[in-house]
Amino acid sequence: MTALGPLVVAALGGNASYPPHIRGEAQEQLDIITGLCERLVEIVRAGYRLLLTHGNGPVVGNILFRMMKTAAELPAMPMDVCVAHSQGGLGYMFQQCFANTLVRHGLEVPVVAVLSQVEVDPLDPAFAQPTKPVGRFFSKEFADSMARQLDWTFVEDSGRGYRRVVPSPMPKRILGIEGIRALLAAGMIPITAGGGGIAVVCDAAGEYHGAAAVIDKDLTSALLASALGASTLLLLTGVEQVAVDFGKPAQRFIDTMTAGEARALQAQGQFPPGSMGPKIQAALNYLDAGGREVVVTSLERAFDGIEGRAGTRIVPG
Repeated sequence: MTALGPLVVAALGGNASYPPHIRGEAQEQLDIITGLCERLVEIVRAGYRLLLTHGNGPVVGNILFRMMKTAAELPAMPMDVCVAHSQGGLGYMFQQCFANTLVRHGLEVPVVAVLSQVEVDPLDPAFAQPTKPVGRFFSKEFADSMARQLDWTFVEDSGRGYRRVVPSPMPKRILGIEGIRALLAAGMIPITAGGGGIAVVCDAAGEYHGAAAVIDKDLTSALLASALGASTLLLLTGVEQVAVDFGKPAQRFIDTMTAGEARALQAQGQFPPGSMGPKIQAALNYLDAGGREVVVTSLERAFDGIEGRAGTRIVPG
């Protein structure tokens, strides 16, 4: 089966494949990812072309934790390599689980995991002010020790302990986009831009080098959707719809809003940075670049969202 219909770029959060309550064993993760893939089968069966992106926050955090534990014996790997490790490992799991799931449903569609580098600006202000928390919570004493040994930056987070923070620059360009486009044209399902992609910078000689940064997965997904001319950017999260006055007596769910309305609500502070904010910004970036529609909904309602029966739809205007 070869799907040549409208292209959907679907972005899964990191906690979807690695929820906080699990031990982190490989088989445990494979079982969870298989469950996720079951939710995406109907999109493929309906004839849509699909590209999948995913978060990696918990996994790259575990990689960093292992490095902390072995810092006295093994040199720490740079952040870009850690992101590549998590992107490759999760990509492999998604590739295997999704391919197996499709076969069980009688759909023989090739699934391919692609490591992706994403160019960022070395002068991006984010490099001067690391704000993106990664990894586990630690005591102040342990954080101070690691900061001295590895030159990492830690901040106190919500009274729960100290976490490492890294820069989170804006994505500028997806390297190797031509290869991803060719995979889609061949009827394959690419899994790429894991964890927002591997952040790289370009020097004066035109050569690329890794950057100690983590890019927001939704912003990279929006850039990817724009570059590929996707018909729908599907942002999957823990709620079925976007709400205003979330958690308050006046809470109201939104079926459809224009980019202008989303921007006005964003300016009012309705979409905090730690929750719906990055998704709304990603939606606006995609629509401002000429995108057709963004759907924000839960994984359980992913297909219904694409078909207009669930979720919040954000459109130009």
